[in-house]
Amino acid sequence: MAEALELQARSLLSAAAVRARAGEMFEIGLNGGLTHFTIDLDRMDGVADAVLAVTRKAYPTLEIPFHARWRHFVLGGVNRWARLADAAPWPDRAARARAEFDLAIVSVLLDAGAGAAWRYRDVTTEQDIGRSEGLAIASLDMFASGLFSHDPRAPFRADADILAKLPLASLTSAFQVNDTNPLLGLEGRTDLLRRLGKLVAERADVFGSHDTPRPGGLFDHIAALAKGGAVPAPTILSAVLNQLGPIWPSRLELAGIPLGDCWRHPAIKTSDATSSLVPLHKLSQWLSYSLIEPLQRAGFDVTDIDGLTGLAEYRNGGLFVDHEVLRLRDAADAERAHEVDSLLVVEWRALTVALLDRLADLVRAKLGRTPETLPLASILEGGTWAAGRAIAFARRPDGSPPLKVISDGTVF
Repeated sequence: MAEALELQARSLLSAAAVRARAGEMFEIGLNGGLTHFTIDLDRMDGVADAVLAVTRKAYPTLEIPFHARWRHFVLGGVNRWARLADAAPWPDRAARARAEFDLAIVSVLLDAGAGAAWRYRDVTTEQDIGRSEGLAIASLDMFASGLFSHDPRAPFRADADILAKLPLASLTSAFQVNDTNPLLGLEGRTDLLRRLGKLVAERADVFGSHDTPRPGGLFDHIAALAKGGAVPAPTILSAVLNQLGPIWPSRLELAGIPLGDCWRHPAIKTSDATSSLVPLHKLSQWLSYSLIEPLQRAGFDVTDIDGLTGLAEYRNGGLFVDHEVLRLRDAADAERAHEVDSLLVVEWRALTVALLDRLADLVRAKLGRTPETLPLASILEGGTWAAGRAIAFARRPDGSPPLKVISDGTVF
């Protein structure tokens, strides 16, 4: 019985489960069975046109990279990480991949909503950068300066023992936080990195097979799963969810296994212990997308990139609310703030995942592309996230999302 329960729990730690349950929520919504939203698919063509417009502006040749953390390390046309990495004396490709896994994991974990007030002053360009882009450059500067390394001669690494004891003051200073420049969730971010350090130190079998324990050891774990030099993208996500899952603050568990970004909704019914559970795994999928390029640079063929799903966050979700594909049953819900585990937010996020798949089909049809030549990861980048941000600013002066979510800094 315990083994069966554990298998059921682990089944939720997959992209396939995210897509399947989001699809169920979508079908229930189409049949008018959801508590908070109705769906108007007639407006999807207009959304596809809006996504194409921002995509053509950002990528006129339609050569679109993946939606990944690496895009945020490009500032003023300069790829900051590539410039550092290309000049570094790596002993082999795996060494660079470990460093890139270290950087991506730490940077993504630091990448929850910053709040509207916070800015990071970039010393090179003397620009003040906010939101996700500011957090990215700040985290890259920390990494490049050796803040997470135990060896001053080898700054480009994140060591488990350093992360586990990271002082709050170090991140406060590195993020340039003060009374006039507040950053949301700073304590939560620090705690998450400490939890990462402790977990990695305890699991040297996973994270320390080719070096002292470091998050980048996950590269070796995933590389060992390759068959004929190929790694399916859903395998990356499974490794992220199964190996890094315990770092998240305690939420739902099943058979003692933390389920991460997974929530309850009574409309989702199954005949086993996973009934009512809706996995979304937004941050873990964003991280998985960000680990594809280091694996490719190390010589692996990453396959089935569309096996991952769209990301259930407020820019993609806001795209469908602002374009009125998703309509609130109660207009007053637009004025209230909602907890991340509320039925409204769970519905919104699951519907977003399902709609992104349908939107991708529409965008490809307009361009005469296939999932192979235009993966979902590129449509997100082109794409849906930017179009969600654009319509948010067109509708509301501060660019805030159409629905207010009370976040703890570990979901969005």
